[in-house]
Amino acid sequence: MNMDVNIDRLDDYLSSDDSPEDCMMISDLDGFLHGIACSPVFIPADEWMAVALGANPTSVPHWVVEAIGVMYVDLASGLALENPICEPMFWEAPGGHVIAMDWCEGFMQAVSLRHESWHRLTESGIHGHLIMPILVHILDEHGKSPLEIPLDELNQVLDDASAAIPDTVIKIWKFFH
Repeated sequence: MNMDVNIDRLDDYLSSDDSPEDCMMISDLDGFLHGIACSPVFIPADEWMAVALGANPTSVPHWVVEAIGVMYVDLASGLALENPICEPMFWEAPGGHVIAMDWCEGFMQAVSLRHESWHRLTESGIHGHLIMPILVHILDEHGKSPLEIPLDELNQVLDDASAAIPDTVIKIWKFFH
């Protein structure tokens, strides 16, 4: 992560009453930015920034917009390296359990901005599976998997999928770029 971005300060702002009501929290923001970076088509920054903030970017402090922009450039640059880097910001529960659900929801929100352009991946007989570690984290309002993963297996599937996400994102980025 770029040292110019104070993630704790940004997280504090996004979690505060000063931020727009519909802004993303840091984990879903990170997933969203990864989804924007992986997008098969260009999405203008003014469009995705408004979605991330849940408001017009001019209504938040300039440093917030700048920090999010630097986060995006930093992670997109990491994906474009000869040896790509993907370090998703997942929540961590007490005891060290990784929670990737918010990150995955953010990623899928980015996908939804240009969902039709993602069909080349999702409908690919060879590469369509790449998005599965992200999709398994999308649960219904009752905490059940729309993919019909049995509840007694769900925690292990989610743990395995969380561990696979960095490699998955790199492979998705390479598929489209």
